[in-house]
Amino acid sequence: MTLATAFPDDLAACHAMLAEMGAALTEKDAALASHGSIIEQLEHRVEEQKRELAKISAERDVAFQLAFRKRQERYLDNPNQFRLDFGDSDDTKSFADGIADAADEQEDESNSQVRRKKRPRKIRNEQLPEHLPRYEVLLDVPEDKKICSIHGERTVIGYDWQETLEVVRPRLIVRRTGIPKLACPGEPSCGIVEAERTVGLVEGNRYDTSLAAEVITSKYGYHLPVYRQQDIFGSSGWTPARSTLLNVLKAAAQLVRPLVDSFHDLVRAGPVIGTDDTTVTLVVSNAPLPPNDCEKNERALEVIAKAREQQRGSITARMWAYRSVTIPINIFDFTVSRHRDGPAHFLKGFTGTLMADCYAGYEAIHSQTGGVFTRAACVAHARRKVLESIDNHPIHASRLLAWFKQLYDIEDRGKHLSPADRQRLREAESRPLWKQIADYIDGPAVANVLPNEQFGKALGYLRNHYDQFVVYLDDGLVPIDNNDTEQLMKQIATGRKNWLVIGSVAAGERAADLMTLVSSAIRNDLDAAAYVKDTLDRLLAGDTDFHAMRPDVWKQSHPEAVRIYRQEERRDRADAKQTRRDRRRRAATTSR
Repeated sequence: MTLATAFPDDLAACHAMLAEMGAALTEKDAALASHGSIIEQLEHRVEEQKRELAKISAERDVAFQLAFRKRQERYLDNPNQFRLDFGDSDDTKSFADGIADAADEQEDESNSQVRRKKRPRKIRNEQLPEHLPRYEVLLDVPEDKKICSIHGERTVIGYDWQETLEVVRPRLIVRRTGIPKLACPGEPSCGIVEAERTVGLVEGNRYDTSLAAEVITSKYGYHLPVYRQQDIFGSSGWTPARSTLLNVLKAAAQLVRPLVDSFHDLVRAGPVIGTDDTTVTLVVSNAPLPPNDCEKNERALEVIAKAREQQRGSITARMWAYRSVTIPINIFDFTVSRHRDGPAHFLKGFTGTLMADCYAGYEAIHSQTGGVFTRAACVAHARRKVLESIDNHPIHASRLLAWFKQLYDIEDRGKHLSPADRQRLREAESRPLWKQIADYIDGPAVANVLPNEQFGKALGYLRNHYDQFVVYLDDGLVPIDNNDTEQLMKQIATGRKNWLVIGSVAAGERAADLMTLVSSAIRNDLDAAAYVKDTLDRLLAGDTDFHAMRPDVWKQSHPEAVRIYRQEERRDRADAKQTRRDRRRRAATTSR
């Protein structure tokens, strides 16, 4: 049957058939359009997956180099990059106007900016420190040089002194303490009395606090596991069993527990805390179990029981860091998992601002406590996600990165201001930038970005946590990011590569307490071993003045223990960084 014979003879019936065919064609067109949209989305997804595979491949190929290279997230761009002028903007300027404005801005900056004086190059002092002990060695003169063929025997008129630094391996000495015994002569019924024995770190006072300080600092400051320390002590004439050194660590951790608890209270009482966490391996097979005496240990027992049921020899536990912004103290805490019970236990009673990443557990704790503390999110995390997606949508990502750069430039100018002045600076300059960011990520410019794209995920991260990102604008004490706290994770990661595993929950808690002391001493540029030894001595003597044992307070009465060179290095790095930023700002102003 042909198309012509398929039409009915009745005109009304023909019209009805044509209408039906038109409707069918319309439905097919709609279906084709829908399929085209689906195909477009799938193509976007394929491209996204290709980029992910390329990224994974590149990271795999350079994994070794990345392990020994400093990670940087610096992004430098032209302020006018990707800026297209279609003539439809109210504030469109001519090229000549732009050049004139740039010249005016450069002149204003050169007049208003106080140029920092270049410090003279530091002359390296190669002289050996005067306080080091010295001994003298006189060289023998050959016989043929002692006698002059004309004048006879020569006389010594002086010496040229050459100083050479020697290294003597750790010198171990034994202190013998005589304990007098007293008795009545000829009267055994009176018994024997003796002088009160000195309280020691371990039973019998066999090991001094100086040994404990050395073991603690070596493990948690220099990241030397116990078996390596055993070799070091062996080279000095004493080869201790590893269990002996571990017992010293255990006794010291038990002694400092009240001091560390007081540090916990100090940090919780502060207005701002930064927190982060990283993984450590916990051995669970045949490891001693913690007592079931608190919610934290209940969680640990549940996790360990489940692991043993699955016949797992170890699990991935967590070490948390809590960094006070106002008091130079770092707190470490150990948990068997990343469950929110860990931070919930530590943050109990905290009413300030918590700076952290956007881990959902923090929000759950915030809700459970009725919002008694404020949640602030790390802006560096948001910026990092945008930077990682720059290949996906380069124009949009560059626009956001330019705003982030301005935000950090404002922070750089405000870092030496008082908290109140810094908050006013943020209110005047940073808040308008955040308003632009909000309008952009919610506006039509990025409306077509798919949520599953890498840049779409970065946008979602910004939108979902925007309120937490801008919390720092209302308080000059709150930092813009959590980078200082995240730096503490390096201390754990470096140690983790050396001592590898934690043997039990109790061992993890001991490690956290001892790391708290050592890390806080390092934060205050102290000789950590000297600080730990003096702290142990005071605690053994029954001293409960925990305020005087704070590293920042102890530092004031022990200037000889301050690492001055660390302060100088930090200042030099800050000056170099400031110089680079000033140069970049001037270059950016000139290019506008």
